[in-house]
Amino acid sequence: MNTTWKTGLGQQFGAAMDMFGNAVAACPETLWQVRLWDDDELPGASEFWYIVYHTLFWLDLYLTGTVEGFAPPAPFTLDELDPAGLLPDRVYTREELQAYLEHDRRKCRATIEALTDEQADRRCHFPWGEISFAGLLLDNMRHVQEHTAQLNLILGQETGWSPRWVAQAKDHS
Repeated sequence: MNTTWKTGLGQQFGAAMDMFGNAVAACPETLWQVRLWDDDELPGASEFWYIVYHTLFWLDLYLTGTVEGFAPPAPFTLDELDPAGLLPDRVYTREELQAYLEHDRRKCRATIEALTDEQADRRCHFPWGEISFAGLLLDNMRHVQEHTAQLNLILGQETGWSPRWVAQAKDHS
C-alpha cells in the first residue's frame, strides 16, 4: 500500500484517538457516572464512562475486522456484542479505559503499518452489513470522532470547557 496513504491514515487516526483521549482526561470525576440523558431501555448507556467504553470496544473490534476470534483485553468482555444491549457488569474506571485506549493505539499503529492493498480490499462481514477493510477503517475513525464530539459537547455544556482540535497525531511512530 502507498506509504503516503498509510502515513496520512495513521496520522489522522492517531489524531482522532488523541482528541478522544483528551476528552476522557478532561472529564471531571463528578461527571464520570452521571446519567446525561433519559434512556429508559438502557439507563447506564447515557453515562460518560459508558460512551468511552463503547467507543473503545468498537474501535478494537473494527481494527480486527471480524467478530470471529475477537476478544477485548481483560477486564473487558464481549457483552457489547449482545443484541439485547447489555451493559458491563460494573463501571469501568478512567484508568482502565485509558489503558484500553493505549491498547487500541498500539493495535491501530500495527494494523496500519502492516496494511497491504490485499488487506485493504478484504471484505468484512458484520450483522449490520459488509464493507471493505479500508472502508471499515475510515468508518471506525468516523465513529471515534462522532463520540469525541459527543463527549466534548457534554464537557462544554457541563463544565464550560472542552479540549480543542488536534490536527495530526503527536506520535504516529
